[in-house]
Amino acid sequence: MSTAFAYRETASPQEAAVWTPRQVLMTDLRSIAGRAYPRVRGMARERSWVFFEILLPFLATSAFVFVYRALEAPPEYIGFVVLGGAMTAFWLNVIWMMAQQLWWEKSQGNLELYFAAPMNIMSVLFGMAFGGFIMASTRAAAVLVVATVVYGVSFEVNQWFLLLAVFFLTLAALYGLGMVLASLFLMWGREAWHLTQLLVEPVYFVSGLNFPIASLGLLGSVAISILPLAVGLDAMRQLAFADSAYPAGTPPPGVEALILVAMTVVFTLLARWTLKTLERRARQEGRLSVRWQ
Repeated sequence: MSTAFAYRETASPQEAAVWTPRQVLMTDLRSIAGRAYPRVRGMARERSWVFFEILLPFLATSAFVFVYRALEAPPEYIGFVVLGGAMTAFWLNVIWMMAQQLWWEKSQGNLELYFAAPMNIMSVLFGMAFGGFIMASTRAAAVLVVATVVYGVSFEVNQWFLLLAVFFLTLAALYGLGMVLASLFLMWGREAWHLTQLLVEPVYFVSGLNFPIASLGLLGSVAISILPLAVGLDAMRQLAFADSAYPAGTPPPGVEALILVAMTVVFTLLARWTLKTLERRARQEGRLSVRWQ
């Protein structure tokens, strides 16, 4: 006899659907594919967006390249800036396409359908994360290739496996953070827009997108302990420019990889808890937002 169970723990006995584990898994996989599809397919529908999303980060990266050249900084600093410019695409994707997504869905009247559908709400966020990863990867790769060719950046990688592992761990931690922010922004309501505007530039600074984070001293150490972008970018720079004189003051790449693993686990569990809290609030109180006094 196959094991069956009520898929939604919070559903009433009259509403509970008895599904097998295979049906639950297939439904969640379809949900992931369904939420990833608009992001992947949308890349080819509005080509002007692709052009500007590549051009604008490239211009911002170029500005810092010319600053370092004017200051006669070591050549590897240009590579640091180019790598940071490529990772900018992922942070913007987390802020604009992940953190605000549930709030947008609520504004458009679609959020009720997510909570009513027989699926785990986490699968919706996983789908958004996967689609956002594909979309942001094309932008990041374009910026990295164009800037590398134009400015003659040469990479010196001795540990390819660790570099790729750090890259994917960074993305996993980033999108885990995006899931947490999606829940928080949904509760905060209209303040989500202001919080998005507030977080973009400060995170650029404390993550060391345009300079080695070791230059920030204590502030850089704090950023490494809480921001996946700061940890991952620092580790990737150490690995991509292995033979350069990278500024001291940050952990080695292996230690930073472990930090990213811990961040991924913590952010994913925290996102699951916040989503469960939202669902319970919606069922018990009939609202999702915070009631400000």
